[in-house]
Amino acid sequence: MSVAQSEGDVPQVKAPARRNADGTYWSQTRRRFMRSRVGVAGAVVVLVLYLICLILPEFFAPYDPESKNAQYFGGPPQVVRFVDDEGQLSIQPFVYGVARKIDPKTMQRTFAEDRSVHYPIGFFVRGDAYKLFGFIPADIHLFGSADGKGHVNLLGTDRIGRDVLSRMIHGGRLSLSMGLIGVSISLILGAVLGTVAGYFGGVTDNVVMRATEVLMAFPTLPLWMTLAAAVPPDWSPTAVYIGITAILALVAWGTLAREVRGKVLALREEEYVLAGRVMGASHARLIFRHLLPGCFSHIIVVATLAIPSMIIAETALGFLGLGVKPPMISWGVMLNEAQNIRSIAHTPWLLFPAIPVIVSILAFNFLGDGMRDAADPQSEL
Repeated sequence: MSVAQSEGDVPQVKAPARRNADGTYWSQTRRRFMRSRVGVAGAVVVLVLYLICLILPEFFAPYDPESKNAQYFGGPPQVVRFVDDEGQLSIQPFVYGVARKIDPKTMQRTFAEDRSVHYPIGFFVRGDAYKLFGFIPADIHLFGSADGKGHVNLLGTDRIGRDVLSRMIHGGRLSLSMGLIGVSISLILGAVLGTVAGYFGGVTDNVVMRATEVLMAFPTLPLWMTLAAAVPPDWSPTAVYIGITAILALVAWGTLAREVRGKVLALREEEYVLAGRVMGASHARLIFRHLLPGCFSHIIVVATLAIPSMIIAETALGFLGLGVKPPMISWGVMLNEAQNIRSIAHTPWLLFPAIPVIVSILAFNFLGDGMRDAADPQSEL
């Protein structure tokens, strides 16, 4: 018997090694982000906005955005009710009919509820035909008039009788997609040029940084306006959309390039980069396989915080009449119809498109703040 056994020592059994007990960097980031209530709330709102406005706007909008109601142009929002004038409760929501009146002295058009007529609101009703995802024929809408006899305009109509809610939902497709596409282009330019400048240094660094300084020296909004005004007026609406998106992207890449360059200057001296150089790795491999992935967390955060500025830019240009033109619909184009005092005084509901602009900007900012804290390993949410 050995000395260890005589002393009553128990043989130590080596426990099986746990595989990455704390998880990878991305799993840790995801857990930290899920603990951020503000960030998660922002993510949910962003997903809902893109689902409604970008993926299924035809389904969620009760009418075609160009459909006109000749009897209800410039009409105020209709109130959804569950109790009628006699106090009877209705499980199915309804709206009253609308009676149009014209003042014989001022010739001003007014609307009043016609309490003798009410239209029930149904869900998953048939309405204006459309093509789901651009190729599937359909005519089912989330809600609308249950009997198909009346109109349900929850946010009122514009000056030629088009439903404001439907146009607002369809307008979100352009505004949100322009922000997403514009930020994607600016991220590619900024990330690649910033990485190249930080990695090579010297003349390359000077050229890229001087270009960003020249770009950032101009006030953003006047530069957007100048470039947007240079778009030829005879271009088609689709060409104008592409042109405005390219302008917003080309103006916004400079800030990201400077930030990525600073991170690459620190990463290029890391041991794994030096080891790659010694082993003969090409510059392209070091940049795209090692340095850029090291900046991914920062790039993602910048993207979520840059999309709101793109949405504001598109809305501002559309409001000033320098963005996309009708028949294309965006939140800026809709707000352009309410830029005079007369419209605000008589049809204030035309300002409703400002609400999704504010909600989307706040949601993206909340999402960006949550992702920024989650990407920091030292943060405590």
